[in-house]
Amino acid sequence: MTAMEQQGPFTHAPNTQRVADDHSGLPKPRRIWAIVAISFGTALLVIDGAIANVALPTIARELDVSEAAVTNVVTIYQLVLVMLLLPFSSLGDRLGHRKLYQAGQTMFMVASAACFFADDFVILLVLRALQAIGAAMALSVSAAMLRQIYPANRLGTGMGINSVIVASSAALAPTLGGYIVGSLPWQIVFVAAAPMAIISLLLGRSLPDPEPRDQPSKWRSGVLSAVTMLLLVGGIQLGTHDALAWGIATFALGVMALVLLIRRERRRDAPVFPVDLLAKPVLGLSALANFCSFIAAGALMLALPFRLEIGMGYEPQTVGLLLLPFPLTMLIVSPLAGWASDRIAATKLGVTGMSIAIVGLLFLATMPEQPSPFGISWRLSLTALGFGLFFSPNSRLLIGRAPRDRAAAAGGLLSTSRLFGQTMAAVIVGIVLASGMGLGPAPLYISCALAVVAALASLARFSQRDNPANA
Repeated sequence: MTAMEQQGPFTHAPNTQRVADDHSGLPKPRRIWAIVAISFGTALLVIDGAIANVALPTIARELDVSEAAVTNVVTIYQLVLVMLLLPFSSLGDRLGHRKLYQAGQTMFMVASAACFFADDFVILLVLRALQAIGAAMALSVSAAMLRQIYPANRLGTGMGINSVIVASSAALAPTLGGYIVGSLPWQIVFVAAAPMAIISLLLGRSLPDPEPRDQPSKWRSGVLSAVTMLLLVGGIQLGTHDALAWGIATFALGVMALVLLIRRERRRDAPVFPVDLLAKPVLGLSALANFCSFIAAGALMLALPFRLEIGMGYEPQTVGLLLLPFPLTMLIVSPLAGWASDRIAATKLGVTGMSIAIVGLLFLATMPEQPSPFGISWRLSLTALGFGLFFSPNSRLLIGRAPRDRAAAAGGLLSTSRLFGQTMAAVIVGIVLASGMGLGPAPLYISCALAVVAALASLARFSQRDNPANA
């Protein structure tokens, strides 16, 4: 056993051994403790980010605000998060990944605890923005740390495990939130995951701690990146809240800001907005596929409850059970797909997965008017099988193929494309529902079309020889 392996989870490694080698990862048992630490940290952010949804009606009633206004509890969190992921990815390279990750966890935990005392809607929104800042700090470098934790030939397995943590936490959040709102003060929903932060912080010294890189400040680029995302996402959200003209104008300003940002960043080394990564065909196509696939999956899971409850007459509690096969299938498939991506090229898995998802979406779109519960379940499981085969390998390729010193930027790009995709899914479903076509197969056909784009983007990588050994 080496000296490194004899160290406990709370012991600093010498500086020469502190950084995980990009091929060998952290040695055991430190690797195990690091996996536990980052798993609890991931679960914390996912649960506390999603648990508020179920409490919105209660918050609206208790704080005497409208149902439309209370949705800002979720909107402001998503908006701040997507604004800051890329700037914080760049900052993490300068300050150190572990330092920024743990600072974000601490800030998230403190803001969550402060929510317990919130009895004013404006104060609650401010605290949710602080939560999002902490979450952005942690999420911006989490993928880079996963790359340092796992050996290169097991990175796909690591991404699969992380996908399971995310999926299971997202599935737990509504149930936990419903129990809390029904039995305890609603403020507890924002504190429920705090013990996970404590555990993650206690084990945090086992996380990889690469030396910060000495590079000039990029605060101007960071501010421009954040403003660009604010305008783009804010414009989209304004357009879906009875302010179409303002939404279009804001989004147009966002497009102009994006053009200026790209022109500025193309001249820089290690840019905040990762134009250098997007210019690489494998990474750019992977990001596009990630974006389209999350719109497709998000639109499916947002639109289907309306069709089942309003269009087919199922009770709300029954709808929840009918949707359960999707996350359950993902929980099984994601780690297996991650493991397979260490041995099989991501293009083969991705195209296969998206092809299966397309078939599943077509089956869902062409369901009978009154399908049996089993008929709904097997269609959802088939679709989830396809998405599950796609997500982990695609994430592995995007993170693993990025240059070692740009791993944090690749992680920020991965998270930003996911969040932006989920935002676009909500917009698309809102537009289709407003047009009167949301209770039919239209949203599913749109999801299917986006899955086709994701499959084609994955297929276009074939010429880039995305062998897992090279990722």
